[in-house]
Amino acid sequence: MPKIRIDGVEIEEENGLTLLQACEQAGAEVPRFCFHDRLSIAGNCRMCLVEVKGGPPKPQASCAMSVNDLRPGPNGEPPEVFTKTPMVKKAREGVMEFLLINHPLDCPVCDQGGECDLQDQAMAYGKSSNRFHENKRAIENKYLGPLVKTEMTRCIQCTRCVRFTTEVAGIEEMGATGRGEDMEITTYLDKAISSELQGNIIDLCPVGALTSMPYEFKARSWELRKTETIDEMDAVGSNIRVDVRGREVMRILPRTHEDVNEEWISDKTRFVWDGLKTQRLDQPYVRDFGKLRAATWAEAMTRISSKMKLTTPDKVGILVGDLVSAEEAFSLKTLAMQLKINNIDCRVDGSPLGEHGGRAGYLFNSSIAGIEEADAIMLIGCNPRLEAPVLNARIRKRLSKGGCIIGVIGEQADLTYKYAYLGAGPESLAKMMEHPPAQAQKPMFIIGQGALARADGAAILAMAYKAAVSIGVIKDGWNGFNILHTAAGRVGALDVCALPGDGGLNTTQMLAAAAKKNLDVLFLAGADEIDTTNLGTTFVVYMGSHGDAGAARADVILPGAAYTEKSATYVNTEGRPQMTARAAFPPGDAREDWAIIRALSDHLGATLPWNNLQDLRAAMYKIAPQLASLDSVAKADAAALVELGTAKGKASNDPFFSPIKDFYFTNPIARASKIMADCSALKNPLKRQAAE
Repeated sequence: MPKIRIDGVEIEEENGLTLLQACEQAGAEVPRFCFHDRLSIAGNCRMCLVEVKGGPPKPQASCAMSVNDLRPGPNGEPPEVFTKTPMVKKAREGVMEFLLINHPLDCPVCDQGGECDLQDQAMAYGKSSNRFHENKRAIENKYLGPLVKTEMTRCIQCTRCVRFTTEVAGIEEMGATGRGEDMEITTYLDKAISSELQGNIIDLCPVGALTSMPYEFKARSWELRKTETIDEMDAVGSNIRVDVRGREVMRILPRTHEDVNEEWISDKTRFVWDGLKTQRLDQPYVRDFGKLRAATWAEAMTRISSKMKLTTPDKVGILVGDLVSAEEAFSLKTLAMQLKINNIDCRVDGSPLGEHGGRAGYLFNSSIAGIEEADAIMLIGCNPRLEAPVLNARIRKRLSKGGCIIGVIGEQADLTYKYAYLGAGPESLAKMMEHPPAQAQKPMFIIGQGALARADGAAILAMAYKAAVSIGVIKDGWNGFNILHTAAGRVGALDVCALPGDGGLNTTQMLAAAAKKNLDVLFLAGADEIDTTNLGTTFVVYMGSHGDAGAARADVILPGAAYTEKSATYVNTEGRPQMTARAAFPPGDAREDWAIIRALSDHLGATLPWNNLQDLRAAMYKIAPQLASLDSVAKADAAALVELGTAKGKASNDPFFSPIKDFYFTNPIARASKIMADCSALKNPLKRQAAE
């Protein structure tokens, strides 16, 4: 490893590091606009200039020069780099002066104000005057869609947005036209960006050229109360920051977590915040004579307990929805056990997960970061671009490094990268099992709910396991047998065993029993992704935060809290428990879901043995101790996967289809969002025309 001296301090650096990174490791601050650790090097802005002793008699762009490019002194002394000399100071002042030639200086009306790299660096490295007096140029704003607002006169052509959309998002829809002063960043044919990750260019833009259109003129950064929490729009568990003013969520931004989402989030995660305040359930409701009316908590609880006294446990069902936290699922399971109710299920999509194979049978066993170690990836019945866009970006990242091949069995969709299409359904999986491809060192299966959430899901899972064994996906030191979930709360609910008890009915069986009038009471805990139109005369109790499908069919509604309004544990698809934090309070008389379940247990004569979250979690950790280790992944026993191969039944020839048809409408919060509705209409013009 080369040794260099930076501002007089000698350090040893890794091969391949840029001078900019080396200076940062030595504690020297180097300004930059175009450089970003996760993007290719452009060398556009020249703000990162440093002086190199022994090099050319002019400042050098530290982002474009490697530590290996430096020459030692005449007697073998380590090369020297300076970041604070008069040459460097003058050069940076000149660059800043040049960048501000055409900048409109409209900071008072710019949404980037207070968070602008150009502001900060102009103060730290710029001059107090400008020698240019020509008229500033003006550029027409570009249309990028309903999410990203443009003020292209502010653009300094750093090309971060172009490099992100091409290299990370995988869409070649942005670029530059013209040269010199006529250079403009634009989309090809002036069309909206199609990526599900496009909102990240707002964070990347170092000036106010790209800002959030829904957040425009809403607030200043210093007005907002910032809360670090976890996203639940998909099962990746992206780390986010929720900014709140008063009781209203104003925006959602990403936090860096190298093993989960790096520093990216999907557009649904970023822009769903307006759905948190619309169509909210803010007080209990009961149905009288076919119509819902507002009620008190006591009246709603009494109505439920009265109905429960008229039936037996075998005619009561509980469905645990996609957004339910581990604490709530554990509370429901404990309440069901105390009431001797065996009909409880968290797999509202009808998958067989959790029945066999232990935790390894329903986890992303290699971990999300493990994708970067794989040398062959097989996608089975999933579309990660729609089901987990951030995870899909990591697959693309692995492919771009080389030495990895990707195959697909299922839909032939645009995943933003090239892959080998092997077939549409189970017959292709069977052929691969009979004729395994060439062995890879670390092969990986990613099995989606499109292959599992169907009547023959158990048989498909067994086929996938046998194929994985024959190829070497599961072996000593490597478990690449991965289940990709789409529901944020599913793994946590499986961990606390929110599954049918002895002789209990699963989701499909409960819905069938309700249609035949064999189910008297059905509790829907945020379960909106089911067909509620065929529940017959069943008495439905809905607990959730939004007035979606479940609330529309309910006989009693118990208003709950959204994920930004409670402290709750969510376990992502790889089995990593993470805890949300309350950023705002639920509206009106809505309460946290665990507290609702605790109060309901009193009225049902089966009081749960805890009065606060601490006691609830202590009891939960006894059942699922891995949930106590926040932000760590407890590896599941791969040996238990042998059980998957014993499943009985025959797979049909029906092709695999991703369960997500509209990326922007996957849960009640997203369906309540006007921003998501605009995005959906843009992606689905036929649906938009029908609505009009």
